[in-house]
Amino acid sequence: MKKINLKKPEYFFNRELSWLKFNLRVLKEASVDTTPLLERLKFIAITASNLDEFFMVRVAGLWGQFESGINKKDAAGYTAEEQLHEIAESAHDQVKLQYKYLHDILEELKAVNGPIVKTFDECNDKELAWLEDYYSEFIYPVLTPMAVDASRPFPFLANKTLNLAIELINHEKENSMSVLQVPSVLPRLIEVGVGQKRVFVFLEEIIERHCKDLFKGCEIKAIVPFRVTRDSDLDVEEDDIDDLLYEIQKSLRKRKRGAAVRLEIFKTNNKAIKKFLKNNLDLNDEEIYEINGPLDPTCFFNFISLKGMWPWLYEPFVPQAPKEIDAEINIFDDIKAGDILLHHPFESFDPIVKLVNDAASDPKVLAIKQTLYRVSGNSPIVAALAKAAENGKQVTVLVELKARFDEENNIIWAQRLEKAGCHVIYGLVGLKTHAKIILIVRQEADGIKRYVHLGTGNYNDNTAKLYTDIGLLTANDSYGSDASAFFNLLSGYSEPPVWNKLVMAPLGLRNKIYELIDTEISHVKNGGEGHIIAKMNSLIDQPVIEKLYEASMAGVKIELIVRGICGLRAGMEDVSENITVRSIVGRQLEHSRIFWFNNGGEEQVFLSSADWMPRNLNDRVELFFPVESPKHLERLRNILNLYLEDNIGAHMMQSNGTYRRVTNKEEPLSTQLKLYEMAQLAASSQKIPMEARLKPSKKM
Repeated sequence: MKKINLKKPEYFFNRELSWLKFNLRVLKEASVDTTPLLERLKFIAITASNLDEFFMVRVAGLWGQFESGINKKDAAGYTAEEQLHEIAESAHDQVKLQYKYLHDILEELKAVNGPIVKTFDECNDKELAWLEDYYSEFIYPVLTPMAVDASRPFPFLANKTLNLAIELINHEKENSMSVLQVPSVLPRLIEVGVGQKRVFVFLEEIIERHCKDLFKGCEIKAIVPFRVTRDSDLDVEEDDIDDLLYEIQKSLRKRKRGAAVRLEIFKTNNKAIKKFLKNNLDLNDEEIYEINGPLDPTCFFNFISLKGMWPWLYEPFVPQAPKEIDAEINIFDDIKAGDILLHHPFESFDPIVKLVNDAASDPKVLAIKQTLYRVSGNSPIVAALAKAAENGKQVTVLVELKARFDEENNIIWAQRLEKAGCHVIYGLVGLKTHAKIILIVRQEADGIKRYVHLGTGNYNDNTAKLYTDIGLLTANDSYGSDASAFFNLLSGYSEPPVWNKLVMAPLGLRNKIYELIDTEISHVKNGGEGHIIAKMNSLIDQPVIEKLYEASMAGVKIELIVRGICGLRAGMEDVSENITVRSIVGRQLEHSRIFWFNNGGEEQVFLSSADWMPRNLNDRVELFFPVESPKHLERLRNILNLYLEDNIGAHMMQSNGTYRRVTNKEEPLSTQLKLYEMAQLAASSQKIPMEARLKPSKKM
């Protein structure tokens, strides 16, 4: 084997630029003409929302590095300043493409007699009369014009709010500026209530046409919509605080006043307004995005969800009843009969809700322990945990207060659970708890029995219908013992245990990954085969990538399924020739993490809450756990094979870092559609008999 320096910058892709390529893959789904029109529009809304968060967190962080004078280069050789320039160039191009697709889709909707988005000028007399009445009754009362002059400074504009910048000549015949916020309490797209066709007009257009009512006696020279994105990352120093809940609440208040990192402005030739906004928001030209269309396409999420839009949408996936669960028997008996593997959203998340709900009322259940990272707005699981505490169960819940953009929601849940009598903990200092685990302790005739759920995704009944995730239900004593040790470690001062099954980050997961890859290398060196299939959301950890390069150079076949960010460069001569990288973009968001190792023919499969990123391996509490039932090993291997055969939603990385869509016109295969069809077939067939699930597990 050649001696190669695996740390060369050219062997890695930059994290932020790789993410932008991922967002571009999602955006390009909006151009697939075989996809229903409103589904295509949904991809535009998704990418717009993604960009918002990207600027609020990642770009804001890079500005923080740059302004602090940190010039350290990343694995790909970029300084913070260089990254900001590259990001700006790529993001500007992406936004232009986004609006090209948006314009095309809105025009196509008109052509197929779908819902029409009109400009104010395109409305007929009846529509204009209706809009006039709507403005007078609903819009005018909530508008607040804000003049900007010597006595009235530039107002603070909240993050992501839509505003109008107005240049006018005031009563003193002087040039003046004013700002008017487009009220977020009203629908962004107003449906006109006359005529047979569904017609919509943007709220800001209606306001623009009536600005004369707000500035009587003034001459309006120009009106330009704009939107500000602000730094929204939390800054909490956990080492020196006594009350994490209070500090998070305080930091959330600061978030609303973060520095501006992006200005979106409707394309205009008005230099005065552009200069006015640029100076008052302290932005440079690269941070200003001139938009040839309606600002903030995330408004189309609500548009798509309106009643009557179904003709231009897919028929929804309906999560199926899992074949391995018998709804007619006690769920604890069902789990005790043998491990159960659930694949969401193809299979329903309801059994997990039922598990906690049944445990809350079951007189035999003594304790419930659970981690919560992101939950739904009206979470049935939280309600069940509260009910369990009220019923006298010992309930311990780790609520992660630092789950980004869910902090306020999680604070509310934490306080509600405490009020119900739950013991609520906030995790370990300096670490986010991202692991997904439930432990139920039950008194049975033959003694104490522990039931465990481990998963790759959040305990969120809403996202469980949208994200692909896998969960394992088990009554295996080894998992139960590990689960108890895990919660003792989180809630007290327990020393890290010797694990039976689980691997935990940041204590041992990195070394376990190295060990598993080294095993594949050793099999090749001993004349056998080495093969790894790894599915995850993101791969950016430099030492892990170097270990994968080492394995590739030794002859290990490595097939990576990485939805989003990937810092590894596939197909490089002498380095990564044995590595392929594919990204699946489809109707469901790919979120499951599955890791398969050939292990000399004695295959090993692991599931995890963790991606292969520095934050997951170093700064988060994560769990990585084996699946041991032979039928589940076979099932997971078949699932991975389907992903490797996908030629509808799959994109293959080229050696230069670009992605090319995989196509095969003769035998099209969408993994997500195939998995849904398999779940439907399984749900309609006979349930697996309990005795068939009592076969002993295969040891690893």
